[in-house]
Amino acid sequence: MTILNQKQILLGITGGIAAYKSVELLRLLKKAGANVDVAMTAAALRFVGKTTFEVLSENPVITDLWEDSHGSVAHIDVAARCDAAVIAPATANCIAKLAHGLADDALTTTFLAVTAPILICPAMNTHMYENIRVQRNLDILEQDGVHILDPDTGTLACKTTGPGRLPDPWVIVDRIVHMLTAQDFAGRQVLVSAGPTLEPIDPVRFLSNHSSGKMGYAVARAAEMRGASVTLVTGPVNVTPPVGVNTVFVQTCNDMAEAMLAHMDAADIIIQVAAVADFRPDQQKNLKIKKTSDQDGMTLTLVQNPDILKTMGDCKRPDQFLVGFAAETHDLAASAVKKIEKKHLDMIAANRVGGEDTGFQTDTNKLSVFLKDGSQTDIPLMDKQAVAHSLLDIILAQLERRR
Repeated sequence: MTILNQKQILLGITGGIAAYKSVELLRLLKKAGANVDVAMTAAALRFVGKTTFEVLSENPVITDLWEDSHGSVAHIDVAARCDAAVIAPATANCIAKLAHGLADDALTTTFLAVTAPILICPAMNTHMYENIRVQRNLDILEQDGVHILDPDTGTLACKTTGPGRLPDPWVIVDRIVHMLTAQDFAGRQVLVSAGPTLEPIDPVRFLSNHSSGKMGYAVARAAEMRGASVTLVTGPVNVTPPVGVNTVFVQTCNDMAEAMLAHMDAADIIIQVAAVADFRPDQQKNLKIKKTSDQDGMTLTLVQNPDILKTMGDCKRPDQFLVGFAAETHDLAASAVKKIEKKHLDMIAANRVGGEDTGFQTDTNKLSVFLKDGSQTDIPLMDKQAVAHSLLDIILAQLERRR
């Protein structure tokens, strides 16, 4: 979210019940460091008060073209200075006006003067949203370069069930960040793995590791933010999937191998971040293993799992770029370099696990990135989203050198 720091955002609010969510949207934008101007329609004021938005934004709210602006043209001023603009919620009426260049109130007049990227968030009754005229107007806006965020599906205030709900404010903020992010991965297909695998022993027990999936999810989100078409194959984690990413959920190593290989051919860049279990029980019991009173212990026989990264390295095309991750407790550089050769990788990112601020479960990380030519680049300790972007910068530089 750091890209929003000191950015000027124009927030438009129209007359729908979802207008109450715009309060939280404004709060999140301010929390991310943005300066926010607000424009509201007369209908929006029927649902939420002007004072709330003036207090939270710390700016006057535009509701009337004829208000005294002390000699300036307020709606033109805010349109000219914004870095991005969003209407949330956007009613069918507002969408129709913008699609056809109508400006009969403060909000539409302001937005027709905006030259920065615009995000429209439709929110309305399902039958209204699906109406051919509304869809035609959305198509017109999209063809004009306006970004459209599809509504969520669910039960609406009118008791209808279907598409039409305004997405959660954090999703809208995510899409604003997307609009402001350089699209230097546009046109590229990226395949990412994340999280642990889970190897069942019996119906209630399993072998796994401490991977949280946070690093892999950060890589997938960063690639999507930068314009890539991303598929994320993930083991069981408690992380919300990134917006705009095709997410495939798996459990075992064999499941992950099948999914990764199924999506490999379409990928230009493959980044294997997942902490895949090296071993699994030789047998999975159908019933829970019971302990007995005379039992001192139990022997569990393990067999080796497929090496997904090596399999992909052995069969990757020359035009594909394969990145591995190495989670190590010691001998970081030696272990990483050895894996590059053994698994035919283009690059490997090594991180030390077990510390308080790096590796599994943490929100921060630092990486040592090794290339086939023996060079090394260190990514310093940062939050994992920033680390992900730094990693993508290195990948992009390598791809540029291939040209």
